[in-house]
Amino acid sequence: MSQARDSSAKVAGATYTRAGQEYFEKRTLKRSAGIWGLWGLAVAAVISGDFSGWNFGIAFAGFGGMLIAFVILVAMYYGMIFSIGEMASAMPHTGGAYSFARSAMGPWGGLVTGAAETIEYVATTAVIVYFSAGYADQITAELLGFSMPTWVWWIVLYLVFIALNAAGAAISFRFAIVVSIISIGIILVFSAMAVFSGAFDWANLWDMAPDPGQTEFLPHGVLPILFALPFAMWFFLGIEELPLAAEESHNPVRDIPKAGFWARGTLIVTGLLVLFLNTGVIGAEATGEAGEPLLDGFRAIVGDQLAAVLALFALVGLLASLQGIMFAYGRNMYSLSRAGYYPRFLSLTGKRQTPWVALAVGAVIGFVALVVLDTVAALNEGAGAVAGAIVLNIAVWGAVLAYLLQMISFVILRRKFPNAERPYKSPWGITGAVVAGLIAALVFVGFLLNPTFVPAIIAIAIVYVVILIGFALFFRHRLVLSPEEEYALSGGTHGDPQAEGYDAMESEVFDNRS
Repeated sequence: MSQARDSSAKVAGATYTRAGQEYFEKRTLKRSAGIWGLWGLAVAAVISGDFSGWNFGIAFAGFGGMLIAFVILVAMYYGMIFSIGEMASAMPHTGGAYSFARSAMGPWGGLVTGAAETIEYVATTAVIVYFSAGYADQITAELLGFSMPTWVWWIVLYLVFIALNAAGAAISFRFAIVVSIISIGIILVFSAMAVFSGAFDWANLWDMAPDPGQTEFLPHGVLPILFALPFAMWFFLGIEELPLAAEESHNPVRDIPKAGFWARGTLIVTGLLVLFLNTGVIGAEATGEAGEPLLDGFRAIVGDQLAAVLALFALVGLLASLQGIMFAYGRNMYSLSRAGYYPRFLSLTGKRQTPWVALAVGAVIGFVALVVLDTVAALNEGAGAVAGAIVLNIAVWGAVLAYLLQMISFVILRRKFPNAERPYKSPWGITGAVVAGLIAALVFVGFLLNPTFVPAIIAIAIVYVVILIGFALFFRHRLVLSPEEEYALSGGTHGDPQAEGYDAMESEVFDNRS
């Protein structure tokens, strides 16, 4: 067989197979988002973290320790979002973290990083569905007088948001803007009520009894700040998904860095309002143990008579993040599948040019995880909370690993592709990436030192073993020259797939090999 007719080629330790234009025509996305659509997507993905989850860090480290953790993470997310903005402007395609790591560290690096994001987003979506179901059932029971089994709510929520995300990117971005504004409005209303009602008290920030030899500011000492860092991440977790919308942005080179800047600023403000005012209303001790801290804050101000309405407020925040994070896992799985790292059928898009197959499969995986969680809770009283914490920790662990690998990728790419076009450059440069990477590594160490997180680490290690074995034995030999792969193999000269064509390099790789 001649080279021109070869259907496969070994490059960069992997085997690529011909795809052709028809392959990519079945896997197309539509440009629908401007800067505010991207801002809405980023804020929506994160905003539920202001309603709950963050507060458990106070139980570990007290208000002072949590405040320090917040400041540390602001530094991390500044360095990281600047770095991601630079890489996304250079690589305006859907792969995001997988794409950055693939160019820097080869196919194995791309897989490990991309899989970390898959785990993060699928697990986070499942957790949000879990809590949303509880709030939704409480609301319908109070206001409408009917209740449904929890698993039915899970199915309803997954189906509704698969339909929303599959209906078209333009609808997804508009929904994200609306629910982000509503969620921010709820936080601002709470803040005003906390201040003007007189419910806020500075003394409440320091009401945790310090351990012997410790202070009110750090009631359990310095080390627990490490344990608070993963929970402080809930103020920002998900903002890093912005590059996944690159092929659906009108101008990703310009808009992704700008949207990241404005979304990050928005989340810093809302996070500080909640951290100070929520804790100052109900007290640090109560905040550290609260399952729904913002609702408890509302109740402390207005009483329990509006419980159903307050639950509706919380549900809005959860649904905002449900939409944003589901968007993320859909695009993450789509890009890895389009390149052949995951089964290729996951990257198929329908008439509305959305990755509906990836959305559905991710939902099935999440639903199965929730069924397992619920079964564990039923078999062992009190295990539900433990199982829920494991899923939460899996999401954060996946995020931290992806963060660290992306920052390593940034440093490598500055040296590996020095002449690649970078329309936007991080104002913090390599220093910002190193700082962000070191903080991510610090959070990772916090996981290893805290025995509470051990089950999550074991679970994610098992998932990784399965993924890596599958790649080594099967998928590594069936990769496709997707835009992410073309950029990596071309040394950064093939950057824009919609301008150059999705199969631009096939003739170079398959027909012109020496």
